[in-house]
This record gives sequence, C-alpha cells and structure tokens, in this order.
Amino acid sequence: MNLLTFYVSEKQHLGGMPLYEWLLEEAKAMGIHGGSAFRAIAGFGRHGKMHEDTFFELAGELAVKIEFILDDALAGRLLEKVRSQNMNVFHTRQVVQAGMV
Repeated sequence: MNLLTFYVSEKQHLGGMPLYEWLLEEAKAMGIHGGSAFRAIAGFGRHGKMHEDTFFELAGELAVKIEFILDDALAGRLLEKVRSQNMNVFHTRQVVQAGMV
C-alpha cells in the first residue's frame, strides 16, 4: 500500500473548484476508497514566508494536505491524472502498512 500525499494552497483551483476538492472528487471517480483533506494552522513553504491562521490572515494562504492510502496501480493512475492537468503540485509517496485491528 502507498500513502500518497499532496500539498496545495487553499487558493489553488481547477475546474471551478478548490484543488483539494478536485483531487478528492477525481480519486472517488477512480474508485479510490477514501481520502482526506487537512487544512494547516501555520507553516511556511519553499519561499520562507510564514503563514498563520489568524484573524488578520488573508484567505487562501494556508496549505491543505490531501492524503490517500491506496495500491501502487491507483497511486500511479492518480499521479498521471494530476500530471495530465499540467499543474505544479508537490506530492510525497510512501510505502505503508495499513489494515483494520
């Protein structure tokens, strides 16, 4: 199994919807059994600018992490779907053990 994680900005959109929502919808349409999006409360990226979830923070500046646990084939298909949209999206892919206890 793979843990496929995407990191996007709140303000990134594709197909008229937030990118994190697009990723979840595409994964669901591909038959992926689950995915989750998590909004950051603080952080900085490659440009070194700190963003925090405060009253004065501008909307859309924080990161959203979208995760899927899926097999190799589905992970490859989802990555190819993202590549086909010519987007610049950072991702990680890790081998994980998953199951029910």
